Amino acid sequence: MKMTQSPDNLPSPSPKSGFLRECVRVAIANILPLKVLRPAVKNSLKYQQILASVQDVGLVEPPAVMPNPKLQGHYFLLDGHLRVEALKDLGQLEVDCLVALDDDTYSYNKRINRLSAVQDHKMIVRAMERGVSAERLGKALGLSPLTIKHRFRLLNGICEDAAAMLADTNCPAKVFDILRQMKPLRQIEAAELMVGNRNFSAMFANALLAATPANLLAFERKTEPDTQVSAESIARMERELAALQMQIKIVEDDYGPDVLHLTVIRGYLSKLLANAAIVRWLAKQQPEYLKEFQRITEMTDLPRDLGGTAPEAG
Repeated sequence: MKMTQSPDNLPSPSPKSGFLRECVRVAIANILPLKVLRPAVKNSLKYQQILASVQDVGLVEPPAVMPNPKLQGHYFLLDGHLRVEALKDLGQLEVDCLVALDDDTYSYNKRINRLSAVQDHKMIVRAMERGVSAERLGKALGLSPLTIKHRFRLLNGICEDAAAMLADTNCPAKVFDILRQMKPLRQIEAAELMVGNRNFSAMFANALLAATPANLLAFERKTEPDTQVSAESIARMERELAALQMQIKIVEDDYGPDVLHLTVIRGYLSKLLANAAIVRWLAKQQPEYLKEFQRITEMTDLPRDLGGTAPEAG
C-alpha cells in the first residue's frame, strides 16, 4: 500500500536516494579502488566466504562506485573491494554496480558502510527469484535458511513510502518487525522521525510504538490501561524530538567543514613540528602550545566534543 499524504494532509517528501535506482554494467578494468588491499587479505576467512558465495550463487550485493570526472566510463570503487577482487580471481570482466550520485566520498564512507536491511532484502529476493534456494543462499552467505527466509519477507506489511525512506539507512531488520505493528500512516510518521533524528535503533522504534495511539496500531494493544502513554506524554515527546532534530541538523551542517579544517590544521602543524628549531622554541617559550600541537598531530579520529558530536558508527 502506498501512502502519499502526511498526517497534516500534505504530500510526504520524497526520500532522496544517494544512488541511481538501477545498476550499471561496468568493466572491472575501469574500476579504480580507493584503497589497496593487503596481500594477506586473500587468506582471510572473510575473503574465502565471499569468493565461495560469488562462485556459488553469483554477486548478491553489487559494489558501489562513483564516476571518475576525468575519464568517461571509469569509476572509483567506494565499497565492495573484496567482492571486486573475488570477481577478478574468478575471471569476470564486468560487474553490475550501484553508482553514487553524489561525488562526496567522505560523506559516503561516513554514512554508508554496509548494505542496508532493505537492500539486503532486495538482493535476497533477486537471488531467490533466479532460482537460488534459501538453503544454498544461506550456505554461501554463512546464514541459516530461516534467517534467509525472514529477510526475504522483511517488507511484508511495510508500506511502500516507509520502506523507501529507510532504504538507504542503517536501519536494522528488527525495526521492520516493530513497524509492522503499526498502520501504514503511522509507519510513515515513524520513518520520518527516525530519518529526521538519524536514530534507527530498535529502542527508538519501540518508543515510537509505545507512543502510537490505539487507532493507528495494526493489532490491538495487549498492555494494561494504566500503562498506556497519555496524549500529553506523546505531545511532549514530539516537541522534544522536533527540538532534537533541529539540533542535529545544525551539528550536521557544521560537521563536514569542521573535519576539513581540522585535517588542514593537522597537516600544517605536522610540517611545523618537523622543524627541530621550531620545536625547541615552543618548548622554551610556549610549552602548553607545543603540547596541544603534538596532541592534534597525533590524532587519528575526530574528538567526540568537536562540534558537539562524534562520527557515526558503522
